[in-house]
Amino acid sequence: MGTRRDVLGGIGVGLAAGALGGAAWAQGKRKLGYAVVGLGSYAVNQIMPRLKDCEFAELKALVSGTPAKLEKYGAEYGIPKTHWYNYQTYDRIRDNPDIDIVYVILPNSLHAEYAIRASQAGKHVLCEKPMATSVAEGQAMIAAAKKAGKKLMIGYRSRFEPYNLKAIETVKSGALGKPTLIFAEHGFPISPNQWRLDRPLSGGGSLMDIGIYSLNAARYLAGTEPLEVSAMEATDRKDPRFKTVEDRIDFQLRFPNQLIANCVSSYSSAHNAYRVTGSKGWVGLDPATPYAGQQMWTRIGGKVEQVELPKPAKNQFVEMLDHLPECIASGREPIVAGEEGLRDMRLIEAIYRSAREHRAITLA
Repeated sequence: MGTRRDVLGGIGVGLAAGALGGAAWAQGKRKLGYAVVGLGSYAVNQIMPRLKDCEFAELKALVSGTPAKLEKYGAEYGIPKTHWYNYQTYDRIRDNPDIDIVYVILPNSLHAEYAIRASQAGKHVLCEKPMATSVAEGQAMIAAAKKAGKKLMIGYRSRFEPYNLKAIETVKSGALGKPTLIFAEHGFPISPNQWRLDRPLSGGGSLMDIGIYSLNAARYLAGTEPLEVSAMEATDRKDPRFKTVEDRIDFQLRFPNQLIANCVSSYSSAHNAYRVTGSKGWVGLDPATPYAGQQMWTRIGGKVEQVELPKPAKNQFVEMLDHLPECIASGREPIVAGEEGLRDMRLIEAIYRSAREHRAITLA
């Protein structure tokens, strides 16, 4: 197996957006302020530490129902008490001009409420995926942002990650020939006693969590929308973790031009990979969508090679966090706007329906 260095040129709009954003800030504009809503593990370990590396954004406010967390992270990040909020005082963000963007990092069932309230408070919104627990909620979030004249973006960080962008570009370039098959698998053995296993909070099981990576990857690699979905669930209901949510759900997406995607979502097995196969070769990532450490291989012209990209100036989290301020400054729509999240929500509902009714679902 060969190994080669590759270049970043042409791998997608996510990493190219900085030039436009930089121009917007060249006139001395201040960085836009984020308020982070929900101080759980992802927020405090992945998002908040990265904001200090942003060119166009900074952490300005905290929202939590736990006073000890506000004390701890307020002190750590130098956030004054005037910029601490709980869920009862949340709507007062309207009166804080330091807050431009609200990043909603709450259990899935709370996304719609807090995103809509942020829009109504006159703030732009970045919301974690899945954007909501239903299509109706997603539509309401989009409508609220439009009514307020504000932007809504969904936290699909892999759309800003160099290897994922390179895979997308490899498919689009025609190097693989006509794409015929996508395989995407994501899963991890979930620990018990957490909100993700409580349907009222999560809206579902593995599909509403790790499975969305398989679903979204299939769509961005295909570069088009599926025509039909089929799904099958496999859950051991004797396992106390899965009293109200599914463990394993496998689904197949039929795209135009005879392209089929076979996808896995699991709460009982560990995997994180995808591959796109075409008439002339394949491109694959394993792991594909972790926080760091992506690895990429191609087989083109009969030769298997590992692709190694230069380390980017900004990692996927920083690129994502800077992208929304760039879009606000330039007037562009985010590459992962609310409508992107809604497309996934429509498919998630169809996947659950297919598994429940044991039949393929044709998509409008």
